Amino acid sequence: MPQPIGFDTSRTFVRVVEHRPDGFVEFHFSIGEPSLFVEMLLTEPAFAEFCALHRTELLDPIVHSDTENEPDVDHVVDDWDWTMRDAAQRRFR
Repeated sequence: MPQPIGFDTSRTFVRVVEHRPDGFVEFHFSIGEPSLFVEMLLTEPAFAEFCALHRTELLDPIVHSDTENEPDVDHVVDDWDWTMRDAAQRRFR
């Protein structure tokens, strides 16, 4: 029987949510498991420094829908699956 792979805290991940027009990068930062993340916002230079310092693995970016009220292509929002960006950008029904 194969041994289960553990939670590896030496691995860190970044998923870019948006490169904003004001020069900030909105992103998700994860330690050990990409699905458990914190939402962060840094300037482009600070983001690059942060990624280098933490030796992050870059994950595929989130693809946003064309209309504001539509969910992101890879992010369906239900009662328990939402982010602060979802709360700020959309109205929940």
